[in-house]
Amino acid sequence: MQDFDVIVVGSGIGGLVAGSLLARYGKTVLVCESHSLPGGAAHGFSREGFHFDSGPSFYCGLSDPHSLNPLRQVLDVLGESLEAIAYDPLGHYHFPDVTLPIYGDAQRYRRAVAHITPEGASQLAHLEKKLLGLYEALRGIPTLALRSDWKLAPVLLGRYGLPLLKLLPYLTMVQSSVGAVMQPLVQDPWVQRLIDLECFLLSGLKAEGTVAPEMAFMLGERSRSVIDYPVGGSGAIAWALVRGLERWGGRLRLNVHVERILVRDQRVTGVQLRSGENLLAPVVISNATLWDTYSHLLAPDVLPESYRRAAMKTPAVESFMHLHLGIRAEGLESLTGHHVVMHDESWDLTRPGNTCMISIPSVWDPHLAPSGYHVVHAYTLEDAAGWERSAQYDQRKRDRAQPLFRALEKVIPDLRSRIELELIGTPLTHARYLRRYQGTYGPAIAAGQGTFPSCYTPIQGLYRVGDSTLPGIGVPAVAASGILCANTLVEPEQTAELLALLPE
Repeated sequence: MQDFDVIVVGSGIGGLVAGSLLARYGKTVLVCESHSLPGGAAHGFSREGFHFDSGPSFYCGLSDPHSLNPLRQVLDVLGESLEAIAYDPLGHYHFPDVTLPIYGDAQRYRRAVAHITPEGASQLAHLEKKLLGLYEALRGIPTLALRSDWKLAPVLLGRYGLPLLKLLPYLTMVQSSVGAVMQPLVQDPWVQRLIDLECFLLSGLKAEGTVAPEMAFMLGERSRSVIDYPVGGSGAIAWALVRGLERWGGRLRLNVHVERILVRDQRVTGVQLRSGENLLAPVVISNATLWDTYSHLLAPDVLPESYRRAAMKTPAVESFMHLHLGIRAEGLESLTGHHVVMHDESWDLTRPGNTCMISIPSVWDPHLAPSGYHVVHAYTLEDAAGWERSAQYDQRKRDRAQPLFRALEKVIPDLRSRIELELIGTPLTHARYLRRYQGTYGPAIAAGQGTFPSCYTPIQGLYRVGDSTLPGIGVPAVAASGILCANTLVEPEQTAELLALLPE
């Protein structure tokens, strides 16, 4: 006797994509979310009339029917829409010596770089041409067609033979790092630093650690599609996926904490909730990180010890300091929405506190804040080591948030006098609300030093999605992980029916 065909643990983007697609395929699906809001690291929350993003805010292709963004493809086949606001430039990168506007329009972007380093702009153009060639080669194979089993080969050969031929010249790039692709093309140190920063914003790693397809996808979507932001904030993406899940008969239960994934004879049987209730299903998909899945959700003795030990040694990107502010907007009519501030070029850009990301989404969607105000989200890497809720906790989090305040003052000099609402988050906050191991951004699996694991686990019927599975970190990547997992659990003919619904 079973309660569901599939139970998904966690309502991050990967879990919601997998769950909603499987519901679309006709499966009975339950998504269990420990917290009161869906979305995982991409959820939104409100305080005193201000509506904040908890994590990502950089998006492309949400409003473009021909975008390669996997999220867009999933929403199309679910029959759901998502209103988004297009804008350009994407943002401004504030280096210690100069500020660079980041345009989606490739020619404007290179002209902006040429104002700083003409030779570097020429070298950048060569790198972009190489990466965009890979992006264009990938266009012929929609992410929605992919899966993680042997049945992918006949699908690609039968339906996508010509696109595969176009990919052949780029096969060596697929597993190469951006650094390896850049090395023979870019010698200008300023542009090398720029590319390192672009890669860091994508993967948490610099160019030598970021796989080339990730950078190719970002450049392609930024310049060939549209830069846009979802109306209602990042949480609107999660709610659109929830609508799709429920439209096709799936269910989401909030405030339901899964205590244990149940296993018998190396086969999944369901989940046990903290309340003691057992829910039965032959398939369980964990949207938790690999560390949390293998150390908390599974009993210690169900995994082969060598496998578990190797998985737990996977390196992790650090956690974050977060700053969420509600500020008075008077006199900020020319304010733009995205900024990245590097404090000191003599420090590594991955050093905690040195590179700060800033999002002010009420610039695009004024309904995110009360009239006359803006919402601000700023964050920077922070090591989780040493953080504890001691008597010094409040003072320490204020001290560690100072690089964020200083970064914001480069954009809004009188920021501190404008603050009406202030929330400071630490790695402990990140770990608590997202239930993530050490509050991490995700695995630090560098290009050439390993690959992200697939959705499979050694337990029959247990699968994983999210940013610790292939293809990796970032909203498009975790959406793709959900697609890969869902498609693996159905026949290719069922996926072909959905592919026919995508715009030509």
